[in-house]
Amino acid sequence: MTTIRGARERARIEVTAAIKDEARKQLAAEGAAKLSLRAVARELGMVSSALYRYFPSRDDLLTALIVDSYDAVGEAAEAALPKAGDTPGPYPARWVAVACAVRDWALAHPHEYALIYGSPVPGYTAPQDTVGPASRVGLVLIGLVREAYLAEGLAVPPLTAELRPEAERMAADLADDLPPGVVVALVGAWAQLFGLISFEIFGQFDRLVEARELLFRRAVHELGRSTGLLDGRSAGAGR
Repeated sequence: MTTIRGARERARIEVTAAIKDEARKQLAAEGAAKLSLRAVARELGMVSSALYRYFPSRDDLLTALIVDSYDAVGEAAEAALPKAGDTPGPYPARWVAVACAVRDWALAHPHEYALIYGSPVPGYTAPQDTVGPASRVGLVLIGLVREAYLAEGLAVPPLTAELRPEAERMAADLADDLPPGVVVALVGAWAQLFGLISFEIFGQFDRLVEARELLFRRAVHELGRSTGLLDGRSAGAGR
């Protein structure tokens, strides 16, 4: 019985992967709004009723693709940080490495990037299952800034009195161990990072920017500095 159960589980994994692969082809050809379970089943030589045993609805399949995409870009960001035992570089350089890993993933997977960072899919509401995977890149950036703060390698950005209540609210939600001014700067830098990538992926840089990697590296380095990251340790910085 164990052998039979294992074979069934392997078969289910293989069919699920085939369904997702075909769905990604449809994303590339037609866009997420036109994703169709019937079309996926037809291309795979399956009857629709069989496919529904794997994904009961289009939204379930979309959610699986969204989670996979968030996990993939999150893994790319996490892998860009030094491994245990490695000698870490300056904080801004490590910030740039993470940002470049996210950009590289986006350029290699533009349709998956568009699925998670492009226009919302009409009629689809992302469930709670997507929240954790969607947070992975942000958690990498927060973790890097937190490390810098604890090592006194961070100069806390100034914060206006008008913005302080909102900054304190965001800090309580996102990173209550960091100063509110740092959290505000982090949120702004995170948004601008994906704005830069989206401009490139969706064509806003066409006929405008040619040396895109150079521009990106310069821009995201400044974003890292805007959060207070310092090139080296600075005794008492930000305390």
